[in-house]
Amino acid sequence: MSDHNTPAWYNYLKEKYPEFIKSVEKMGKTARQEGPLKEKFLQLIQLGGAAAIRSEGSVHSHVRRALEAGASKDEIFHALIALTSTIGFPNVAAALNWAEEEINKQS
Repeated sequence: MSDHNTPAWYNYLKEKYPEFIKSVEKMGKTARQEGPLKEKFLQLIQLGGAAAIRSEGSVHSHVRRALEAGASKDEIFHALIALTSTIGFPNVAAALNWAEEEINKQS
């Protein structure tokens, strides 16, 4: 089944390779459940990882999920800005732009 919030390519993979995607999704859920961190913080951490690898789709996804988990726009922006000395300003600026796009969609 397609989800309107997910990219078309992901939905295609989900339809074409359902068992593979179920496994990937289960692995992610299991990893998030294995420790004491709350969902909001996990999504902010994953957002940082997405920004670090400059994955636009993942930044959009984790911004959306962070918002759903209760993160504010300020928390999302702070999580990204804090990465500047680690991943560099150009990567942070790109991630902030993608985050802003997603936040505007959700508003």
